[in-house]
Amino acid sequence: MSLININNLTFAYPGSYDNIFENVSFQIDTNWKLGFTGRNGRGKTTFLNLLLGKYEYNGSISASVLFEYFPFEIVDKKMKTINAVNSICSDYKGWELLRELSLMQVSEDVMYRPFGTLSNGEQTKVLLAALFLRENSFLLIDEPTNHLDIYGRKIVSEYLKSKSGFILVSHDRCFLDECVDHILSINKSNIEIERGNFSSWFINKDRRDKFELAENEKLKKEVKRLRETAREKALWSNTAESRKIGFDPRKTEKSLNRRAFEGAKSKKAMKCSKALEKRQETAVEEKSKLLKNLEAAEELKLSRLPYHTSQLVFLDKVSISYGDNTVCGKVSFVINEGDRVLLSGRNGSGKSSIIKLICGQDIPHTGEIKIGSGLQISYVSQDTSYLKGDLSDFAKEYHIDVSLFMAILRKLDFSRIQFEKDIGNFSGGQKKKVLIAKSLCEKKHLLIWDEPLNYIDVISRIQIENLLLEYKPTILFAEHDRAFCENIATKTVNL
Repeated sequence: MSLININNLTFAYPGSYDNIFENVSFQIDTNWKLGFTGRNGRGKTTFLNLLLGKYEYNGSISASVLFEYFPFEIVDKKMKTINAVNSICSDYKGWELLRELSLMQVSEDVMYRPFGTLSNGEQTKVLLAALFLRENSFLLIDEPTNHLDIYGRKIVSEYLKSKSGFILVSHDRCFLDECVDHILSINKSNIEIERGNFSSWFINKDRRDKFELAENEKLKKEVKRLRETAREKALWSNTAESRKIGFDPRKTEKSLNRRAFEGAKSKKAMKCSKALEKRQETAVEEKSKLLKNLEAAEELKLSRLPYHTSQLVFLDKVSISYGDNTVCGKVSFVINEGDRVLLSGRNGSGKSSIIKLICGQDIPHTGEIKIGSGLQISYVSQDTSYLKGDLSDFAKEYHIDVSLFMAILRKLDFSRIQFEKDIGNFSGGQKKKVLIAKSLCEKKHLLIWDEPLNYIDVISRIQIENLLLEYKPTILFAEHDRAFCENIATKTVNL
C-alpha cells in the first residue's frame, strides 16, 4: 500500500480567470477501487491530466506509483492487436495476457487481427487487459463504458471488481456500484472522498442536501426575526441616547441621579442592540456556509405534440444488410402513442441502423416499414463531432427558441460563461446536452434518441429520467445505462 498525496492543488487554464481547483488537498490509497464522479465540466479529465503531469499547477502531487491513462492511444490502427498490446506493455508472460483476455471474455484469435478491425467494445477490453499487465501502475480509467453495450459493461465491471489500484471515471450508476469501493466526488466548492459505492454516496449526499436545506430555512427565519428585533432595539437605543443627551435637570427634574440613570439605560439598550447585531452576523455567516455543494437539479419541461392516430411507426420482418453482412434480421415492432420503446442489443446488432431507417435515411433493407403520415421526429444522434460555433447561432439554425434553449442548458448545469464559448470546445457531455436541449425545444410527435447519455453526468441523467417519467412523451431510444433503461422503458425490442 502507498499513498497519492495532493496538497494545496490550484489550477486554471491559461487565459482563464476561473480556477478549476483551488487549494485542494486529499489522499488516495493506491489499493482503492476509486469511482470518480461530478457534473460535466467540473474538471474530472483535467485532474487525471494533472496526475499525468500534462499541465503546470501550483501545490504538490506526490506518488510512488506510475500513472497510466485509459484509453491508451493506438496511432497505427492497421497493426496487429498483439503488437498494439506490446506497445503498451512488453514485459509480460504469455499466460498472463491469456488470463486477462479470458477474464474479459475476449478470444485469443482477436490478437492476430488488425486493431482497427476490432469493435469499440473489443478495443476497450484489450486495452484494459494490456494496461493491467503493467506492474506498479495506478490506472486512470476515463469513461470506458461509452463504447460498451450492457453485456460488455457487465463483463468489464466484473473484471474491474477483481482488480485494485485505479480511478474510474464513469456516469453509469450500476457500473460504479458493481466495481468500486470508494467515491471521489468533485462538488461545487470542494472535493470529497467517501468509502462505499455510488449508491451509498448518493444516499448520503441526498441526506446532507436535505439537512442543509432544512438548516437553511431555519436560519432564514432566524435572520429575519433577529433583523426585526434589532430594528426595535436600535430604536430603543436611539431614544434612550437622545433622552440622556437632551436632558436638562434645571427645567424638568431636580434629582441629581437622573442623568446617570438615563446613561445606564442607554448603555444597556446599546449593548443589547450590538449583541443582536453580532448574533445576526453569526447566523448569516452560518447560512452562507450551507448549500455550497447543493446541486441545482431543476425540473426540465417538455412540450408534447399529440399525433392524430394511436400508431406512429410499424415494422414487420425488417432486415438490414450492408453488402453480404446482415446486421439485423426480421425485426418487428410497433410504436404507439405514449410508448417508450427501448432498442436493446449488443454493439453491432443494428440499433443505429433501425433508428436511421425510421428517421428516413436511405438504409438498404427488406421487409415492411410504415411511418405515420406527417409524423414529425426529433432526433438525437450518437455523433457530436459536427457541433461547432455559437450557441445562439445553433439555435437559430434549427429554428428553436433561443431563450428556452439557453434556459434548459442552464438547468443542465451550464454556467453563463459557457454560453460565450465555441461549441467545438465543449466537453463530450456538454455537447450531448446541447443535442438533448435542442430536442426538448422541438415540438415533435416522436423523440428518437440514439445513446443520448454518453458522457452525461449522473445528476443530469436523473433530471432527464424525471422529465420522461413526468411528461411521458412517445420515444424510441437506444441506451446502455441499465438503471435508465429499467426506469424509462415501457417496451423493449431485443435485437
